Amino acid sequence: MSAEDGAATADAIDFAVAAYLDDGEWTAASLPSNRLTSFTAIVGELRRYPGETGVIGMISVDEDFFVLLRVQGQTVRTLISDVSAADDWPLARQVADELGIDPDDIDPDTVEPAGDLGLFEDLGLSARDLGALTDDEDAFPDEVLEEIAGTLGFGETYADAVEAAG
Repeated sequence: MSAEDGAATADAIDFAVAAYLDDGEWTAASLPSNRLTSFTAIVGELRRYPGETGVIGMISVDEDFFVLLRVQGQTVRTLISDVSAADDWPLARQVADELGIDPDDIDPDTVEPAGDLGLFEDLGLSARDLGALTDDEDAFPDEVLEEIAGTLGFGETYADAVEAAG
């Protein structure tokens, strides 16, 4: 990845939030966009946070798509709301690569999620419900992420973190 790709990634991020459970309480914090220059950098930032069930990363990119991550030890589970964004966005290309998706297999005219729809099942959000949220083409990424945070039980602290990022 070139430095130019990294700058494009960081500049395009609307906001990025890390959320985690600590002593049974949810905490959310905004992540500094200048450190989010690649998928690897984002995972590295998320690993800095504790968490009884891992740490959740929620990244909104240019009001176009979002990326969800769940980092538990060495395991990184990922979901992108629109894999066709890989055609235009360096971060989306990196996520597709991490998911093992060949860019030639992506239909640029089809909006569809890719990755692990079940990444929050143990926290009460089923793969089916997460899939329904990602299928809402009329909803902006921030709206879907807010709904996910609320469903998982950290809506208020998430909203505070997004506001702090803005």
